[in-house]
Amino acid sequence: MKHLISIADMTPKEFRYLIDKAIEIKARPKTYAQKLYEKTLLMMFEAPSLRTRVSFEVAMTQLHGHAINYYMEHSPWGLGKESMEDVAKTISQYCDIAAARIYSHQELKKLSRESSIPVINMMTNNGHPSQILGDFLTIKEKLNKLENLKIVYLGDAKNNVTYSLMRACALTKNNFIIACPANKEYRPEKYVIDETKKLSKKYKGEISITSNPLKAAKDADIIYTDSWMSYRIPKSQKQKRLKDLKNFQVNKKLFSVAKKSALFMHCLPATRGNEVSKEIIDGKMSIVFPQAQNRLHIQKAILLTLLGR
Repeated sequence: MKHLISIADMTPKEFRYLIDKAIEIKARPKTYAQKLYEKTLLMMFEAPSLRTRVSFEVAMTQLHGHAINYYMEHSPWGLGKESMEDVAKTISQYCDIAAARIYSHQELKKLSRESSIPVINMMTNNGHPSQILGDFLTIKEKLNKLENLKIVYLGDAKNNVTYSLMRACALTKNNFIIACPANKEYRPEKYVIDETKKLSKKYKGEISITSNPLKAAKDADIIYTDSWMSYRIPKSQKQKRLKDLKNFQVNKKLFSVAKKSALFMHCLPATRGNEVSKEIIDGKMSIVFPQAQNRLHIQKAILLTLLGR
């Protein structure tokens, strides 16, 4: 792996390697404590961040490297004064690795093409690979397997987390079902559906979309949701979206048709009472905080792998 831009660019072997590496690092952290001594990670932020920023920064600190947080609103690129190609060539002379949390996936691809250092996607409008790798690390820990699971996503499915989940489930031979409103604004974009259909055919995964949440959740191993009001959604749309999505809330009724052992996942931040009821996210089936904790361990695996350490 030269960069981590999209899960669609990975092979199943590379995907599983990162999960296994993170498990090893988590079990023996002292073994890796000096591995990135005097290495520098530049993190570039256009979008807000809590878990992604903190987990990458702590990962670099615990590996004895250094992380720089750079906000794109203060940069020449963010002000429209410099091309991403020039940014890439410049930072490659100072840093050992870069990561970007920006909205445009095309700009991220420019950054990776022109950089002579590894580049990590910390989130774009096209995907959130480090989040989903951390999620699958959590699934591996809790269920002791990555394959042949029924994973169900409910709610607004036109977002980066859903897209990366689709790709990951295709790679790992899982049955992934999306339950969302039939309206185009809530469904994955066609190019992502087409891409994941090809991946599913190649790697034996299964992807489907329905507007029936109870049918989707039947016998599920994992039920996953995300915020109904993500960063890209204006506040003026809140009431409309609450009305459109209310039947897709993850709640006790929905969990009653899933497997008794079913687990609940959410990438956070969450709004209790909207996409998920309080009794679910704070209940015994919820693994949202182990998910959040595992972001640290998967970030270490990503950093070490891309830097050949």
